[in-house]
Amino acid sequence: MKEVLVDSNVILDLVTEDKRWCEWSSATLSKLAGERVLVINQVIYAEVSIGFDKIEDLDVALPIDYFRRDPVPWEAAFLAGKSFLRYRKSGGARRSPLPDFFIGAHAAVKGMELLTRDISRYSHYFPKVPIITP
Repeated sequence: MKEVLVDSNVILDLVTEDKRWCEWSSATLSKLAGERVLVINQVIYAEVSIGFDKIEDLDVALPIDYFRRDPVPWEAAFLAGKSFLRYRKSGGARRSPLPDFFIGAHAAVKGMELLTRDISRYSHYFPKVPIITP
């Protein structure tokens, strides 16, 4: 079964009941859950955790029987650093790699699709990653 890495913005749409995106994110996750393995990593977990006071509540929102938890591979960390370097050389202002670089690199190294609403950075720095987006 194919794997899809689920970006935190899609999960946050559900958690925050975002008026604009909750319906799309919910329907897309439901559809993909029947067709693919949904995957998150530590970076996605950390980004979503900001909205929770207790880890137990976060774990209820991200159940392991729905989202498989994969670690960011070392090769992905290397690729994230190289992609960040390209970003800096092209005028990017951030001083440390953004979460999107780790997420995109993870999908690229593992050959996963990426479910996200933020296509611009991913498509620019990880053009071979198949992106599922609105």
